[in-house]
Amino acid sequence: MKRLILLFVFTLISTTVVSQKSDKLMKEIISQYDFKSHSVVIDSTEISYIKEGSGEKTMLFVHGLSSNSDAWSKNIHTLKEQYTCVALDLPGFGKSSKPDVAYTSSYFAEILHKFIQKLELNNIVLVGHSMGGQASIKLATVYKEDIQKLILVAPAGLEQFSEVNANVLKGFFTEEMVKNTSDEQIEKNYALNFYKLPEEAARMIEDRKQIKLAADFNAHCHAIVSSISGMLNDPVYDDLEHITQKTLVIFGTKDMLIPNRYLNPNLTTAQVGAIASEKIKEVQVAFVEDAGHFVQFEKPLEVNLLIQEFVANN
Repeated sequence: MKRLILLFVFTLISTTVVSQKSDKLMKEIISQYDFKSHSVVIDSTEISYIKEGSGEKTMLFVHGLSSNSDAWSKNIHTLKEQYTCVALDLPGFGKSSKPDVAYTSSYFAEILHKFIQKLELNNIVLVGHSMGGQASIKLATVYKEDIQKLILVAPAGLEQFSEVNANVLKGFFTEEMVKNTSDEQIEKNYALNFYKLPEEAARMIEDRKQIKLAADFNAHCHAIVSSISGMLNDPVYDDLEHITQKTLVIFGTKDMLIPNRYLNPNLTTAQVGAIASEKIKEVQVAFVEDAGHFVQFEKPLEVNLLIQEFVANN
């Protein structure tokens, strides 16, 4: 079972959480975001977000499991010159509130829908990574009018799990296990997200280690475990054929997390990409060479170019 934690498709890539234990620590953690944070309240939940640029089209970025809006910093630095770039911390993660809810794809889609309405966002290109990709698929099919185009970066939801395997995953990941993740295991978990670990990832790793000091650490651990169950309990595979927006799907050729090498050993990343080609009506599937699961961070120049070309030419 130790091998399972290393090869789990939704690896724990936890980053920043705001601590209320000391002003000094809180300021240190907040400073890790590249851009200024704002906040808005939706259904009694405070949602933190960043907003940069003033282009006619809006890029709405949705992060993956245990990540946050800063995960898109390398993309926003470039894309904000051309687009309005908005990236939020989903409930349960980053600087947003961590409510006691069922963190399903449908829940995140509902929050995203209300977030779009609250900020009066228009001309939206939705960009979702990993778990955020699965939530984006749900939003694109339930609230079709919200977005013009869809970009899925190493998305969860294309790969399927049997009921037995899903129960194995849900049973294995407990809040206690997440709480007790050692610093050494955190470093190993992060390494699995990349083909070659970038130097800049050291900041993410250090933030994840400091999360243990956060006042809301227990709520964050609950959100992680609940999100894993939420993805498995609320799949989007059958929704793929109902996506009407033009869609771009991006994978790194060296993605070690999709597919899950332990539970789906005979499935390749290329075959997962082929699922998108088969199921989604208007789709372009692109592979970035020598990049892992966190492809947008590891190869931002290549990913940004794919995004720009897709938005301009489709």
